[in-house]
Amino acid sequence: MPRLFRKFFVITWLTLAGSVAIILATLNVFETLPSASKLERQKREVVLDLTANLLVKEGEDAARRLARASEDTVPIGLTISEIAGSGSCADRSMAGTRTVLKDGICYRLSAPRQGNVILDKLGPFVPGFGILISSAISAAVLARYLIRPVVHLRDGLSALAHGRFDVRIGHKMAGRKDEVSALAHDFDASAARLQDLQDAQQRLFHDVSHELRSPLSRLQAVGGVLRQSPGKLDIMLNRMDREVERLDALVGEVLTLARLTAGSRFPLKTQTLDVIDLLNEILGDAAFEAQAREVSITTNVDDSFLAEVEGELIYRALENVIRNAVKYTAEHSQVTVRCETTGHLLKVRVADQGPGVRRDELERIFQPFSRGDDAAPRGGYGLGLAIARQAIECHGGRVYASLPGAGGLAIMLEIPRRPVTNSAANDRG
Repeated sequence: MPRLFRKFFVITWLTLAGSVAIILATLNVFETLPSASKLERQKREVVLDLTANLLVKEGEDAARRLARASEDTVPIGLTISEIAGSGSCADRSMAGTRTVLKDGICYRLSAPRQGNVILDKLGPFVPGFGILISSAISAAVLARYLIRPVVHLRDGLSALAHGRFDVRIGHKMAGRKDEVSALAHDFDASAARLQDLQDAQQRLFHDVSHELRSPLSRLQAVGGVLRQSPGKLDIMLNRMDREVERLDALVGEVLTLARLTAGSRFPLKTQTLDVIDLLNEILGDAAFEAQAREVSITTNVDDSFLAEVEGELIYRALENVIRNAVKYTAEHSQVTVRCETTGHLLKVRVADQGPGVRRDELERIFQPFSRGDDAAPRGGYGLGLAIARQAIECHGGRVYASLPGAGGLAIMLEIPRRPVTNSAANDRG
């Protein structure tokens, strides 16, 4: 039995027993709650006195009629008998008996004490025994009701400590609708979050190692070519520079994603910026680069939107989404960028005319190193949308994808004017 259960049980038991015992003692002191034996004795004495008085006044027959009648309502075993020697008649009265002298005849009225003598002696202690038993049962039920969820929570935390993030305890609180059940559901949510983070970490390690292996293999191949053909040094050096640049870009994006993933532990370095100005700057650069694929960018960006944001993160988020749209849209097509200000929220919609993704991939494309199964390979590592979502969510915003009716893919970014906490963002969403 857990120690905490024993403590709850003993404290609750003593409290209940002590409270009831004090109540009974108070009632007994003020004689507001006479015992059963006392009531039975008083009843016997009253009947004896009434019968004795009636015998003196009305005679033996009237007294016997009262005795018979009293047995129907107050059965005390009353008997009336004559006693020889009337001289000492007045001296024979005692508890449970009466002696009466009538017309020279001495009568004894007797109502013997009934019941078990042992039980009568234990009578004063019966309430105490009842208190102990009833309070023990009540204390055990109450202690078990209070301690059982604590035991489940302890077992759950022990499982988490041993790396079992799939443990859940909410179903063990069935029927409860209180703070304890809310705590159990919060525990389940935390365990699910830890499990998701662990899975994401393992996927990230796997994907990073896979992405690093390709440029490293090419660098090894370059080294082999140089050993066999030293005359190709200039060409191979250029190739090595490109591979090193790819490695540097990959490491930079991984570090950015790692920082954003742990963003709750690091405060944002916010400043007041016009997000629309940042967007226009990005659109200008993207339009210049899109000319190589004869892609046009149609914009509907006006006014301004001053917000308390970390400029670098918001810039990376907008840039990644817009460059991703330019990269994957079809040649000779267009990318549409529209802005809408609603209260303290800026909504930026970026739509392309590319191959799009399947509907069941709308969430998966925001995972690291995910490009969509049907997406054409156009470089990059599949980290752009993941970084964009993490950067916006660090500010309390939201990023999600949809499939326009005309085809392609649309990304919506919702940027609040001021950073909000994750709980507030969840309530709003």
